[in-house]
Amino acid sequence: MNNNYRPALFWFAVLNAVATFLLIGLGGLVTSHEAGMSVPDWPTTYGYNMFLFPVDKWIGGIFYEHSHRLLASLVGLQTTILAVWLWLKDARKWLHWLGIAAFLLVIAQGVLGGLRVRWQLDWLGVPHGAVAQTFLVLTAAIALFTSRWWHQSAASRLVPVPRGLRSHILWVTILIFLQLLIAATMRHQHAGLAITDFPLAYGKLWPDTSPTAIAHYNATRPPGTIGNPITAFQVELQMAHRLVAYVIFLGVAAAAMLARKKLGGGDALAKLALAWLGLLTMQILLGAATIWYNKAADVTTLHVMVGASALLTGALWYLVASRRTTATLPT
Repeated sequence: MNNNYRPALFWFAVLNAVATFLLIGLGGLVTSHEAGMSVPDWPTTYGYNMFLFPVDKWIGGIFYEHSHRLLASLVGLQTTILAVWLWLKDARKWLHWLGIAAFLLVIAQGVLGGLRVRWQLDWLGVPHGAVAQTFLVLTAAIALFTSRWWHQSAASRLVPVPRGLRSHILWVTILIFLQLLIAATMRHQHAGLAITDFPLAYGKLWPDTSPTAIAHYNATRPPGTIGNPITAFQVELQMAHRLVAYVIFLGVAAAAMLARKKLGGGDALAKLALAWLGLLTMQILLGAATIWYNKAADVTTLHVMVGASALLTGALWYLVASRRTTATLPT
């Protein structure tokens, strides 16, 4: 099995996953700087071929949006090469189809981004974000499947992972994905500062969302607060985001304790679960800082990237645990 390991293919898959992660971060910068419509046409850029747009015109929001388009094009090219490479050089048919799935997803992602510009519809940012996170997990999974460890694990003496622990990790990871969808909806509803204090919400554990209360919130919003007048839906969406964040944190904390108990503190997956808890702690602090610092672009973008990292950690943890378990079963 180890004879099928191809270092060049593996490292190219890693490069594609890293570029995808950076693309999500750059997309976060576009949204944080309200630069999504800085370039009003697509697939051209102010009438120019995208790849020939003059560098001296990369100013303001155009810089972020145009850079995002160029990096997206690079990721699309890399994914195409990867899909072809897998089809020609890897013997596993199921991995061929994963490469094709990645290719189709990157096309769908580009089309969604283009339609959002052409149709000027904010809500298209939500499926755009969902496909981005799905694509990130898929590209990282392909990198894992082409790694030396994956090829060698079938013949290695590995410690299996209990089914209950694997299921727990899977459900928490799915919840993180749903949380990222809520976050995308908030960003494109401009609801990130619908509540301007933390950890309380307008001085309460759960704020009043009556018409009178919403009118009062709008009338007393701190000077310089980013965003339009808020609605009851935006406040409730913000509270749902906070509540799910707490549930995820508890789920990851439980995962870290269970992994240590079931696998031992020295096990690599137990250590990864502990690092996952660290990521979630950082994510909650960044969410609070997003509010405290009036959605500063750097803080908000880092919040987006740590959220993607948390999703990716859970997904890879589950895949590695499943491989360790199935590789140790009797044939």
